Amino acid sequence: MDDDGHRARRPWDGLLRAPTWSRVLLLRRAAAAALAIAALVVALLPDPADERVGVVVAARDLSPGVPLHPGDVAVAGWPPELVPAGALRSVADTGGRVPAGPVRVGEPVTDLRLLGPELAARTGGPGSSAVPLRPADPAVAALLSPGSRVDVITGGPEGPRVLAARAGVVAVLPPSPAGGPSPGSGAGPLVLVALPESEATTVAAATLAGEVTVTLR
Repeated sequence: MDDDGHRARRPWDGLLRAPTWSRVLLLRRAAAAALAIAALVVALLPDPADERVGVVVAARDLSPGVPLHPGDVAVAGWPPELVPAGALRSVADTGGRVPAGPVRVGEPVTDLRLLGPELAARTGGPGSSAVPLRPADPAVAALLSPGSRVDVITGGPEGPRVLAARAGVVAVLPPSPAGGPSPGSGAGPLVLVALPESEATTVAAATLAGEVTVTLR
């Protein structure tokens, strides 16, 4: 073998001829260096907490029909894959808006948890509006829940007349305490129904002119 081949083998020959304790020491140093590199790589990896996104959640149990105030909600960090569709991202987005139903503390606040055009469209179809009415018999409201289908009826000299058929109930809001500023303030529960624009106008006018009631479908 030529001189170059002998020179290339010399470092390995020296290692193989070295005492056992020397080889063990070298292997330990190599292992320590590998662990140090692995620790550095782990330290440079992004923290899973840094990947969270801000989501508005209820800071306490929320009641339907009561307008939200800044202290009622807070922003919490959620993993992106767990954020529900329509979740609000800023406390400012909730100012003065009204929950359509009870919301538990810590629950994300989405567009469909609050009264608004999104909820009306989801219940009654595109272009629908939410029309408030109080049934002549307050006990009827206790039989209703979001998603119920009702006919809106008014009385008159010519007898009962159906103003809207198969209207979708958006929310049933309890009356607030006396003097409380709430969409549900009044003698009885307030029922919000989703209606197309033409029917919404007719029903809204009828509620101003006299009593209306609903029948369950």
